[in-house]
Parts: sequence; structure tokens; C-alpha cells
Amino acid sequence: MDPAPFARVALLDGFALELADHAHGSSDVLPRGAQRLVAHLSLTRRPARTAIAGQLWPDVPEVHAHGSLRSALWRVQKIAPGLIRVAGDSLALAAGVHVDVRELTTWAERVSDPGTSVEDLDASDVVLRGELLPGWYDDWVLLDRERLRQLRMHALEVLADRLARAHRYGDAVQAAYSAVRGEPLRESAHRAVVRVHLAEGNLVEAVRAYEAFCSLLADELGVAPTRQMIDLVSGLPRPRRTEVRLPMTGRRSPVGART
Repeated sequence: MDPAPFARVALLDGFALELADHAHGSSDVLPRGAQRLVAHLSLTRRPARTAIAGQLWPDVPEVHAHGSLRSALWRVQKIAPGLIRVAGDSLALAAGVHVDVRELTTWAERVSDPGTSVEDLDASDVVLRGELLPGWYDDWVLLDRERLRQLRMHALEVLADRLARAHRYGDAVQAAYSAVRGEPLRESAHRAVVRVHLAEGNLVEAVRAYEAFCSLLADELGVAPTRQMIDLVSGLPRPRRTEVRLPMTGRRSPVGART
């Protein structure tokens, strides 16, 4: 079979397949079974047919699962010839097919590699996209969704620290807040925000970020932050509220308070 033309598979924020010079909405081109096959191969490397059939059609007899696999493979090859390479009893995406999830994994590995120059690091568009295949509830999707969420969060936190050490504070705080947006109750992400502010010398910003997290944590979970978070700001001065005397009652109220 001829090599596949340029192809790109997107799994973050939903399934999409781009072929040659035009993009296709997956729901209009590939039936769901074919989508699931392409998605599964995008998240694996060279699985055997038996493994694929068992993962994608776990609730039917084996012979029916293999029949469904053959049907899905035929549909993919009809719409996107060469997209899937058949090698004996295994299947794989053709060489050169781009997959956003693989790009995210490669980016995270580069961020965590001390040998990668910080000048070459940033949070690209693919990194900031949403979750893996939202609305899909297959077991193999759920496991990879959580794996990729953790991979992204850890990498963004590491990136924030590395950028701050390189004095790229604007990029660092953006990376840290991207982690916070991804998981608002994740303390390590909020600690990254506080560390960046401290590295830049913005003590008030650091305290403000700390107190905002404390309030969020108390409201949502009714708990206090860990000692790791507390130690980041221990000893820092807290902004004081200026008090004014109200003319008629003699009571005191913080500046800016409603009366």
C-alpha cells in the first residue's frame, strides 16, 4: 500500500482527522468504530490485533470483536488509504502521521530533561488544549486521560520553575497559571505561582496568591494548605487594612468596606 499522505490526528478537545490540505470533522467522515481504532493506535505503538479487539469491543465474543476490527480497519483504509500500517498480526499508524498527544508527551519530556535549553521551552498551543477525548468513557481512554492530565500538570509546574530561574518571569507565571486553570484545587500548581512571584520579588503578589488559594481550599474542601505551602510565605509581611472612623457612629471600618 502506498504511504499515507500528510495526516494529523487530534485527540485533545475531541477527535479530528486532517488529511492532506483539508480538515475533516470526524463525525462526518469516520464512523465511531473507525474513530476508536485510529484513537487507540494514536495512544499505542504497535498493538496486536487480538489486543486491539479486546480493548475496543470488550463486551462481545472474540469472533465478533475481530469482525468489528476488520470492519473498522476497512473503513479507515477506504477513507484514508495508508493511514494505518498492517504488519503481520499488528497494526500501527503510518510513519509520519502527526498526533497531538504524542507532541504533548514529547514536549513534557523536553521540559523535564535538564539537558534541554530553557531558551527552547515554552507552552505551545497543543500543551494548553483540553482533555483527552471528552465524552468518551472507554476504560482505555479514561486511563490515558488521567495519565496525560498528570503529565501536563507536572510539566507546566516544572516549566514555571525553570523559566523563573532563567528570569523569564512573564512566561513563568503564565505557565504556572495554566497549571492552576487545569486543576484549580491542585496545591502544587498554586505553589508554582507563589514561587514565581517570590523569584521576581513581588512579595505582595505572592501573599495575595497564597491567601486566594487558602480561601478557595477552605470554601471547597474545608481544609488548610500543607506545610509546604505555608513555609513559602512564612515570615512575609501581610498587607494591613487601613481603618477609618465613620462620622455618625464612631465605628471603625476597613477602607473600601461597604457601609
